[in-house]
Amino acid sequence: MSQYVIKFSKEGSICYTSHLDMLRLFKRALKKAGIKLSYSQGFNPHPKMGFAQPLSLGYSSIAEYLELETEEDYDEKQLKQALDLQMPEGVKLFSCEKTAGQQKSLAARAESAEYIIGIPMGKEPEESGQALCEAFLAQKEILVPKKQKKSKQMKEVDIRDKIRSMNFVLAGENLLVTALLDCGSHSNLSPELVIQALARFLEIPTDRWEMDVMRTKLFFNN
Repeated sequence: MSQYVIKFSKEGSICYTSHLDMLRLFKRALKKAGIKLSYSQGFNPHPKMGFAQPLSLGYSSIAEYLELETEEDYDEKQLKQALDLQMPEGVKLFSCEKTAGQQKSLAARAESAEYIIGIPMGKEPEESGQALCEAFLAQKEILVPKKQKKSKQMKEVDIRDKIRSMNFVLAGENLLVTALLDCGSHSNLSPELVIQALARFLEIPTDRWEMDVMRTKLFFNN
């Protein structure tokens, strides 16, 4: 058995393909490419493959990672080339690497992610992007409403300590935010909560559907 990590992008209309449908897409592509996946044992066996971190519907990304285990050993370049031929428009494979001896999955090792958020502000701000960013991060608390998993009730939560770094760039009425956020099983911050906080702080009247989010990097420990 061999283990591989494939890095790929997800852009264009395929951004509206769900996490589960993306798994099915890769499963079918691997089958068509003649790659024999390993399967789990038990009553309902499933292929040993998964994404490092799920990507929210509608987000684009140039830093997605798929882990998979195969029954046979394949050359990384040949595996990538075979899979390349099966990929739909919007999915580009960047690399394929063997990961022999790695005990923890990428999902378990993920700790942060970088996003670029594009926000039309409706008017050109009087202050610079740097000044706006410094004022936003200077808040002792950044409170946003979040639905609680158990109670299903909305509760104000402080997201300030989950924002690792942030940068604002202004281009006329458009704001481009680069944000490094906690991402993983230990601590996770959705860009949606950051967008809510930004819209409240900057008094942005723009509808959510007019904003764009792209994941540009994923960082892992060890």
